[in-house]
Amino acid sequence: MKQGRRKAPERITAVALLLASAPLIGAAEPGLVLRPGSAVRWPGEGIEWCAAGGPRFEPLAGACIVAIDLLHPAGPLELVRSRGGQVEKATVRVGRFDYPVQKLTLPSRMVDLSAADLARVRRENRAMARLWPRRGPRRFSLPLETPLDPLPEGGRFGHRRVINGSPRIPHGGADFAAPLGTAVRTAGDGTVAMVADHFFGGYAVFVDHGDGLISQYFHLSRVDVLEGQPVNRGDRVGAVGASGRATGPHLHFGIRWRGARVDPALLLSAPSALPCLDSSASLGCR
Repeated sequence: MKQGRRKAPERITAVALLLASAPLIGAAEPGLVLRPGSAVRWPGEGIEWCAAGGPRFEPLAGACIVAIDLLHPAGPLELVRSRGGQVEKATVRVGRFDYPVQKLTLPSRMVDLSAADLARVRRENRAMARLWPRRGPRRFSLPLETPLDPLPEGGRFGHRRVINGSPRIPHGGADFAAPLGTAVRTAGDGTVAMVADHFFGGYAVFVDHGDGLISQYFHLSRVDVLEGQPVNRGDRVGAVGASGRATGPHLHFGIRWRGARVDPALLLSAPSALPCLDSSASLGCR
């Protein structure tokens, strides 16, 4: 117990640093504008279901929490919910993609793929894509558990990558440098949906937490779980490594929620920290 109390301030500081590095746009300004890769909370009493351009989902912590994909186009986004049999609607706006540019120089063998490697990457992407539509019963709570203890400073979620002068897709997770072999822990209760050895992600574990939330752990040096295995919040799933396309030991921690790539930092803090709409669809939360 004493050891746990000593570690808590380190975790809080690390999460605060992550949130500070990726602020949401205009969370307290008229016409709520949200950054791609973020989430919005719409609280209210007696919410029966929620939706935002897709299948309905259940409220969480007394609110509809809507995840916004990293590559969601700028423009209005309509939120819908039911309370007491009455359908309510509200609109937020997704802002432009404004993340920093990250320029990397890597060996050509890690960038210029052979035909065989490119075919492999495409197969791996198709296999991952089959995970995102999952919508089982929710088994997690917010905030999620940190994947490393203590959680080091890190991030770079959403950074545009220019590798050897060529623009690439934005970074869809958060990177944390840690010593080789450091234990990697699951973010919440769930089931191991996939264990893989990927060209880019190296040894990788994907955990299905229900409600469409999939946590991802890449570049592992070892994997300590099997596909189909149930896991509890904080269980060890592997160890930090440098497998796949990595320049040194680190953990790539990613989150997909109902298919949307979301900044993990937002879900490592209490839901009350998210920007929100009040029950009358005006800005702010009471």
